[in-house]
Amino acid sequence: MSHEQLHAGGGPHAHGGVCQIRAENIHKRFGPLEVLKGVSLTVNRGEVVVIMGPSGSGKTTLIRCLNLLEEPDQGKVMVCNLDVTSGEKPPSRTRSNTIRQLRVKAAMVFQSFNLYPHMTALGNTIEGPMQVLGMGREEATRVGEALLKKVGLSDKRDEHPSRLSGGQKQRVAIARALAMSPEVVLFDEPTSALDPELHEEVLQTMRQLAGEGMTMIVVTHEVAFAREVADRVVFMADGVVVEEGPPGEVLVNPKHPRTRSFLRLVEH
Repeated sequence: MSHEQLHAGGGPHAHGGVCQIRAENIHKRFGPLEVLKGVSLTVNRGEVVVIMGPSGSGKTTLIRCLNLLEEPDQGKVMVCNLDVTSGEKPPSRTRSNTIRQLRVKAAMVFQSFNLYPHMTALGNTIEGPMQVLGMGREEATRVGEALLKKVGLSDKRDEHPSRLSGGQKQRVAIARALAMSPEVVLFDEPTSALDPELHEEVLQTMRQLAGEGMTMIVVTHEVAFAREVADRVVFMADGVVVEEGPPGEVLVNPKHPRTRSFLRLVEH
């Protein structure tokens, strides 16, 4: 299956094989502050896992550890049988290659978009495939145009980020992530920087991806989205997982008092 077919409707299962994302006993501190205190998480191919919790609970740090934007101080990260934890300081050339492989497998969508301001929507989408995957411009352009169409932005292909709304920027960022043909997409609060009326267009794109079977790990406060799309909700507080399970359990009948108090706050 071609790259275009894969992302224009073929679905990520075309990769074949079993790809599991696994974090075991992850610890991370920043100076005296211990942000992650032994977090473990397993996500299977095709699963949508939503991570929720109050600010400072370690959610973003956890998913940044999954693609080594942060190096865990302790513990193990495995992505599709690629062991990506080593603790080597400074990183060796082999280590740098491992990180490069990982970032192809686990693409990240940030809350602040992180688009290149000097590139058009299409330019942002095709840069990764050309620079990292070695794809020719013609093929990358075909892939990029198919992905911009997928996220509803064909008419914005030649616009620079400064001419796009926040919701449009985030959808370009999703197209850019998909252009790497990843095994999993990590979303770090993808709607938190958006005006409320722009949330829905981004969430709709994410629903579409989930419906196609894309493996997704989503840090969000969007309870309705989690209820509708997640296979599993993981609730974090104070650097640990305090509760996890199907959304019908965690969001409707939470067992832990921290989960209950958080949901009362975000749902009102």
